[in-house]
Amino acid sequence: MTSSDNPVELFGLRLAHVGINTSTPEDAASTADALCALLGVERGEEPFPVSSFAGSLVEVMNNGGRGSRGHIGLHVDDIDAAQAWYEARGAEFNEASRTLCPDGSGRTYLIYFKEEIAGFAIHLTIAD
Repeated sequence: MTSSDNPVELFGLRLAHVGINTSTPEDAASTADALCALLGVERGEEPFPVSSFAGSLVEVMNNGGRGSRGHIGLHVDDIDAAQAWYEARGAEFNEASRTLCPDGSGRTYLIYFKEEIAGFAIHLTIAD
């Protein structure tokens, strides 16, 4: 690991997707389909039953979602190291939001920060 204090360099931090909140699976699917047509992408893989993806760019939540305005997902190469780094700098995480990988490995797939920024919930997720 480098001595950098930059999470982009330390953990490969990059934008994973933007999240949009809807209330039903039907609304999420139609929103994702409209975004697919606009962006010229196919429907993305949906590892959890609470969302529909427009490619990998936009996640449309079908259960109201987190964040009063939606959420922003950030990919990192090592979620445990990134979480520890942020916590050492005073950030807090919502442990109840911790979601494990769907592959059964027991690894953390994503975790949300406690605080929203400008109405957006923010989460870290592991890179594919």
